[in-house]
Amino acid sequence: MTRHKLKMSGGLVLAAVLFCIPNLIAQQNPPQEHEIAQRVDRHYDQLQSLKAGFSESYAGLGMTKTESGTLYLRKPGRMMWRYSSPQGKIFLLDGKFAWFYTVGDAQVQRIPASELDDLRSPLRFLLGRTQLEKELTGLTAAAAPNGFTLTGVPKGQEKRVTRLALTVTPDGTITGIEVGEADGAITQFTFTNEQPNAEIPAETFRFTPPTGVPVVDTLPPV
Repeated sequence: MTRHKLKMSGGLVLAAVLFCIPNLIAQQNPPQEHEIAQRVDRHYDQLQSLKAGFSESYAGLGMTKTESGTLYLRKPGRMMWRYSSPQGKIFLLDGKFAWFYTVGDAQVQRIPASELDDLRSPLRFLLGRTQLEKELTGLTAAAAPNGFTLTGVPKGQEKRVTRLALTVTPDGTITGIEVGEADGAITQFTFTNEQPNAEIPAETFRFTPPTGVPVVDTLPPV
């Protein structure tokens, strides 16, 4: 090999090494849970509303099921899970009450929002000023495909939830949630097509019980 070719080869090797160094440093020094949690906080603090598709799967107590639909969030304190499968199922937070109803049910279930203990409620922290580190205890972080996983236990739900894992993109967007319950059941939520600050009418978060269907104040369904 000529001296000229040796110089070119050496230059290519050096360029390759320099290209790899940032990736190697990033792998050796991944963001810690504090930094990742702050990215989530910043992402959702700047939003006033959000619309996204969701799929929900449950496995436990000898059964499995999968549901899907559209999630709507609007500050302060409004949340609507509108299911397309099963068609007509609704879970709604209007700021004061949580409402549960599926078309054909004999009654509408209602509970004060302050007493809500539902697996969809961990997202409520996004409806105010986000402070993820105050919402989850024992917070840890790990690398995951296309981002990171933040894992902790939601405060106030320690008796029911043993683990909540958030799948987070590098910019702080939550794309998935996995909830482990004390009875061994696992519920997973996957979010797609997030639309930040979507135009969502206020009427979306108002629930009017169907004519002739009674409203029962009760605990939320499992």
